[in-house]
Amino acid sequence: MTEKKKTAIWQTFAKQYRLSDEQKRQFQLYAQLLQDWNARINLTALTNLDDIVHYHFADSIEITNFIDMQRYKMIADIGAGAGFPGIPIKIMFPHLALVPIEVNNKKIRFMQQVIDQLGLSDVHFVSDDWRTFLRNSDMPIDLFLARASLQSSELIRMFKPACAYKKADLIYWASKHWQPASDVAVYITKEESYNIGGKVRRYVFFSDKKK
Repeated sequence: MTEKKKTAIWQTFAKQYRLSDEQKRQFQLYAQLLQDWNARINLTALTNLDDIVHYHFADSIEITNFIDMQRYKMIADIGAGAGFPGIPIKIMFPHLALVPIEVNNKKIRFMQQVIDQLGLSDVHFVSDDWRTFLRNSDMPIDLFLARASLQSSELIRMFKPACAYKKADLIYWASKHWQPASDVAVYITKEESYNIGGKVRRYVFFSDKKK
């Protein structure tokens, strides 16, 4: 890819999401680290810069057009992988404490380097699986994010009466044709459609309606 093409990609992305110079720098460094690490370990199938910007960065932060992130203090990224959507949202809203939940130690090491290199603070990694996390954690998380991680039937365990997170919110990245099972549907409060790279996707918002 030519330098001219790279410059155009970053200019378009920065303009679309009204990035500051510092936020643009952080996203550029994040993309470079992802490409460098991906040459050694399998972090993502998408290695082209255009794909990284569209299908990782933009797909992560598009949610901020549908929800007021100032309402929240601490967010968790379930099955964070290489840090999507949690780290891009943290870049956009640095006031948020971030809890990436990820069982793969290599991916945690990658995310830790990203956090260090980007100069982000108040990030707390958790290596527990989802069920163990729900049993043992009491961190004051008020929003959970799930993109390409667990099935929705597993995610709604957080709304069980005995769970510490039954009053938190959950946002699920769903495909255009995703259909919820009946036990999942009762927790859906709204859905929003969006377009990334010509593909229609959906955000599904969950909460315990009795809270």
